[in-house]
Amino acid sequence: MRNTSKAGVRLLSALAALACFPGFVCAQTPSPQSTPFAVPNAPGPSSTPAATPVPGSAAPVSLGGQTSPNANSLTLEEALRLAKAQASSFQQAGLNEQIAAEDVKQAQAAFLPKVSAPLSYIYTSPALGLKPGEPRAPSFIANNAISEYQALVNVSGDFDIAGKLRAGLARNRALLAAAHAGTEVARRALAQAVLETYFGLALAIAQRTAAEGNLAAAEEFERITSLLLSGGEIAPVDLTRAHLQTIVRGDELERARANEEVTAGSLRVLVGYDFTRPISTTDLALILPNDNEFQQFSPGDVPRRPEFAQLEAQLRAARQDIRITRSDRLPALSYSMNGGFDTDSLKGPRLKEHSGVSAAVSLSIPIFDWGATRSKERQARLRVQVAENERTVALRGFTQQFYAARSQAASAAERVRLAREGILQAQNNLSASIARYRAGEAQIIEVTDAQTMLVTQRTALYQALFDYQTALGRLRQATGQ
Repeated sequence: MRNTSKAGVRLLSALAALACFPGFVCAQTPSPQSTPFAVPNAPGPSSTPAATPVPGSAAPVSLGGQTSPNANSLTLEEALRLAKAQASSFQQAGLNEQIAAEDVKQAQAAFLPKVSAPLSYIYTSPALGLKPGEPRAPSFIANNAISEYQALVNVSGDFDIAGKLRAGLARNRALLAAAHAGTEVARRALAQAVLETYFGLALAIAQRTAAEGNLAAAEEFERITSLLLSGGEIAPVDLTRAHLQTIVRGDELERARANEEVTAGSLRVLVGYDFTRPISTTDLALILPNDNEFQQFSPGDVPRRPEFAQLEAQLRAARQDIRITRSDRLPALSYSMNGGFDTDSLKGPRLKEHSGVSAAVSLSIPIFDWGATRSKERQARLRVQVAENERTVALRGFTQQFYAARSQAASAAERVRLAREGILQAQNNLSASIARYRAGEAQIIEVTDAQTMLVTQRTALYQALFDYQTALGRLRQATGQ
């Protein structure tokens, strides 16, 4: 073992202090002032459990800047509210629902008489070859006079003896219910997209902040290693390895910054922010999982999803299509009433003579259409079978999504627990490695490996927190909550 001079001892003492530098994290009692990431309630031989942060009370983390308690961070609720007001599939689903509501109004209006006022004037040249003294007559046999005036008020409609109008109204009401459920489906899908993007940005911010601390720690470690080399305490290869560690941390920081910008852009698109406007989220590290949070969901809640209401409504509409197509093979009864005048003169006596009321009732009996109507009815029955098959497949798929989301949430919660414990172990490992390096019992590679292990554990914790929040959102979506 090499001897250490007094100057070297002072430098190595400074090296030991790096254990408490941001990015390395001190292995002593964690506190918000001494560590960039406090591990609450984690077991440790020499650590005092810290208080668990309350979700929702996290300090904001600003994009491209330092954490500031006064920063106007964007909460998840605010992001959801802003996203609903932006152009999206949710807005389109709402417009489709309004269109379906108008279809219902049109189907209801089909039961009521239609009122119109047909007005016309017909001129025909006089007939040729008339003898003197004969009254003038029109040249065309189909006309009643040379000048014919028609002004009528028409009332017409259909008697729903085949049930076609009632079936059409029931179908449109079912389609309206399906459109309403579709709007809810789109709303939940938008909320899940916002949730994943929101926590994705929180993860990117946490990774960028951690990368900045890791780089600062690596640079400080390289500076102290350079001082040790100048004092003749270490070999030149140690400085090379310390510099390589700094390069790796710098590369991690650049990738974290780029990922943060990309993720922030995705969230800006959802909430309608300008791309030059700063955006921030809640600190991901302070949103810890609750063990009972994901266990309250049950597979029996899966049928509560709005997708099932949408499929049921579509199935009802398909069944009404069968009634509509079958009614085309049944008799149809309609009526038409006219009131007004059809005259050759607008003068009083002639106008009064040709004024009156007419009424007509029409019965249409279909006889043969080469099987076209029966083919349409078979098509409608097949559509019913398709809707029933889609519901069965959807039930299986949604149930699988529930179990997958619950498994992911349980796994992420356990990973959070392991990562918190791993951070404390990595802190202790780093402190021991630095002490061994200072005593000349270990090479610098042991210190850099310990630093890498701590970085890995912190990254795993951030990723586990993100996976837990997104899995919890999918679990709520899978149970219709």
